[in-house]
Order: sequence, then C-alpha cells, then structure tokens
Amino acid sequence: MDWLDEVKWDPQGLIPVIAQEASTGDVLMFAWMDREALRKTAETGRAVYFSRSRAKLWFKGEESGHVQQVHEIRMDCDSDVLLLKVTQLGHDPSIACHTGRHSCFFHLYRDGAWQVVEPVLKDPSTIYKAP
Repeated sequence: MDWLDEVKWDPQGLIPVIAQEASTGDVLMFAWMDREALRKTAETGRAVYFSRSRAKLWFKGEESGHVQQVHEIRMDCDSDVLLLKVTQLGHDPSIACHTGRHSCFFHLYRDGAWQVVEPVLKDPSTIYKAP
C-alpha cells in the first residue's frame, strides 16, 4: 500500500497541516495539502501546500523567499491532521506569515478582545508582488 493511502483525506482530497518551528516549538501557520503537495514535500524536504484560494500547489516561499525546510512530517492518531517540524528560512528573524510576522498566530484573546502581540518584521508590500 502507498503511504499516502494511509492519510484520511477530506472530501475535497485535502488534509490540514500545522507548521511548527523545530528549534523553538512555535506554531507558525496552518495550511492544507493534497496528495501531490504531501508527496512533493516528502521528496524535496521543502514545504509544499495546496492553496484553496488559488486552487493550485503553493511552494512555501515561492514569491516571498520565506521557505520552510522540513525536518519531520508527523500524522496524528486519527490520520487526519499533519504536523510539519520546519526551519523557517529567508529572513532573520524568521517570517512565516503573509502579514510579515514570525507566526500567523499573532492575535491573543485577552480581556474580552483580540490583541495583536507580534510585530510586523517586514512590510508585506515589499515581500509580495502586486496582483
């Protein structure tokens, strides 16, 4: 049996993926993969996701240069969520979020409101091309 057949893909053929920084344990981002993205990630050691908004493969860092080197691919006990242990490359300190922040999880719920608790490390308009 192909190792990809052990994954419980959702009805759209996708699986949720959490990217975690290997060195710090910081949760960097959440994304989706299809079979091809997971296969390419395993083959290349570089994170490849499936962009639902663009309906195509998305090589993390293809535009921004903020690449994720993958050290481990883990699957949860139900085989329906993946965890990537990565090193985020391309900027120091590392940037994983399209907002120019280290992590996509920069909103903290405190005192009845969401508060931004991580700074923008690089202006997103200097990272990405205008559509």
